[in-house]
Amino acid sequence: MIPGNRMLMVILLCQVLLGESSYASLIPEEGKKKASALHLAQSHELLRDFEATLLHMFGLQRRPRPSHSAVVPQYLLDLYRLQSGELEEAGAQHVSFDYPERSTSRANTVRGFHHEEHLEELQSDGSQETPLRFVFNLSSIPEDELISTAELRVYRQQIDDAFSDPDQTGDHGLHRINIYEVLKAPREGQLITQLLDTRLVRHNTSKWESFDVSPAVLRWTQEKRSNHGLAVEVVQMKRNPVQKGRHVRVSRSVHPLPDEEWDQLRPLLVTFGHDGKSHPLTRRAKRSPKQRGRKRNRNCRRHALYVDFSDVGWNDWIVAPPGYQAYYCHGECPFPLADHLNSTNHAIVQTLVNSVNTNIPKACCVPTELSAISMLYLDETDRVVLKNYQEMVVEGCGCR
Repeated sequence: MIPGNRMLMVILLCQVLLGESSYASLIPEEGKKKASALHLAQSHELLRDFEATLLHMFGLQRRPRPSHSAVVPQYLLDLYRLQSGELEEAGAQHVSFDYPERSTSRANTVRGFHHEEHLEELQSDGSQETPLRFVFNLSSIPEDELISTAELRVYRQQIDDAFSDPDQTGDHGLHRINIYEVLKAPREGQLITQLLDTRLVRHNTSKWESFDVSPAVLRWTQEKRSNHGLAVEVVQMKRNPVQKGRHVRVSRSVHPLPDEEWDQLRPLLVTFGHDGKSHPLTRRAKRSPKQRGRKRNRNCRRHALYVDFSDVGWNDWIVAPPGYQAYYCHGECPFPLADHLNSTNHAIVQTLVNSVNTNIPKACCVPTELSAISMLYLDETDRVVLKNYQEMVVEGCGCR
């Protein structure tokens, strides 16, 4: 059985076994009375095996159990919606979002990381003159996943006075954001750093700024060098206004905000990697359902099979999609095989031989074309992952 068929079979069996009403409907009324504890124990054991198999296909060691504090960054949600075509389907072409074509073209997995906030206070006094150090725990990245690029996203909010204050014109209305890799972090004294990226920006715009931190992340993940974190420095050009760069959202202690707002505005490290198992993420339009005529026959064709993740109790860790149309192939491969049955020469010969010798089986109705889906989910460590999975949707059926 090909991987795509095996995946669909496991999902379907999980749905049947996890749903009590579905399970009950498969047992005659008389048989229900005879159901034993052993039978139920065997069913639960079978269910665990199916779940473990499916999680392994998703590259997970165990079923994620997200905490109540888990946060899904809006950036990753927008990236999923744009990549999967949902924004176009919803008529939201006006949404301002820079799709990272270069990064996603070489990656099938995108991961988001917030810094270890409890370590932040140990590294800086919070003043704008001192770079703030942020430590990101990247241990959840599998060893076989090769990082191609990584970016640090920092949010800055416009200063209203920048439109009216003459001191905010020219170079006075500019500030520079510097991003460093921390090479050493002595307990006393200044951080030893190396510049990774820098940008000169104006005060009169609210937007996310993305900085390339790939060299540092590659050193940490592939070269196994010590991860001492990143440092963010905001430098005011020429005069130093009262704001002192406080419009750049880099620290909770420097920028008191409600928890809900800070969760979405805090710095975000995003990695783009590839596990070598499926094609890279590609921006695509939402597929429109294929129209079929009313005429129905028993020949090989594609049938609907909607997989609802809430039915298997996985909607708490799978953020999107809530489910997807997987489809399956079913039907006869009659003699003689018609052209529309998408048959191979071997299937034609096998069907011909079957017509005179029934000991030779007929050709089978199987998927001939499969496509991928993207999933946005929380992993075992509450990290948000956007991943591309191959051979999840049947696009075409044929006799083989």
